[in-house]
Amino acid sequence: MDTLNMRTGGKGEPAVLLLHGLGATGAVWNHFAVQLDRRVLVPDLPGHGPSAPLPHYSFATLAEAVARALPDGGPLVVAGHSLGGVLALELASGRYDVEVAGVLALGVKVEWSQDDLNRAASFAAKPPRVFATLADAEQAYLKVSGLLGIAPTDPAGLRETEGGWRLAMDPAAFGLGAPDMPALLAGARCPVVLAAGENDPMSRPEQLRALDPDAVTLAGLGHNAHVEDPAAVRALLKRFGV
Repeated sequence: MDTLNMRTGGKGEPAVLLLHGLGATGAVWNHFAVQLDRRVLVPDLPGHGPSAPLPHYSFATLAEAVARALPDGGPLVVAGHSLGGVLALELASGRYDVEVAGVLALGVKVEWSQDDLNRAASFAAKPPRVFATLADAEQAYLKVSGLLGIAPTDPAGLRETEGGWRLAMDPAAFGLGAPDMPALLAGARCPVVLAAGENDPMSRPEQLRALDPDAVTLAGLGHNAHVEDPAAVRALLKRFGV
């Protein structure tokens, strides 16, 4: 059976499910989660941190794995960053037997060039790189997750192996391809807030506004806005009564 590592804490409904982006772990939400006066559920996505890899990665198989790991209970507000934002919209489709009351999709990459897709497929096809030192592996983790200079390395994102250290992330997860954002937004059965940092190179505010004129631009922030300014992102969840 697939195993998915899940951090939980706090009290209060609706609970908030926090989904990290590609290459990171649930620890990226640590400072954000403590600001929530709610029950929080924070998984490490399949193939990330200590969570088991999947035999095949797609937005659907990732969403299914998260849905299977959720405890029974009432509705959830789901906040997802980057890949996590795509999965939040997947869960809001009603296809996974999860009651979603609202979605915050933060920093989702919505425009993909053929070069972007080719580069991701190339990463997915390579075996994990082994680094001679822990320090080198830590640097690689921070670069892959976009956290260099703004957050510490999560030790769970690294794995000691023969000859040194590697990222815990399964490289095959890079092969997800591009999400069909118009279809995901049209299929969501709950209110959705799209947001991105003003300086996010991967999720340009004007690209989000082309999908939703009400998309939110977070002034002065970059791709990991929830790490750079947790309070600014926290304010967006208040739209869902959180």
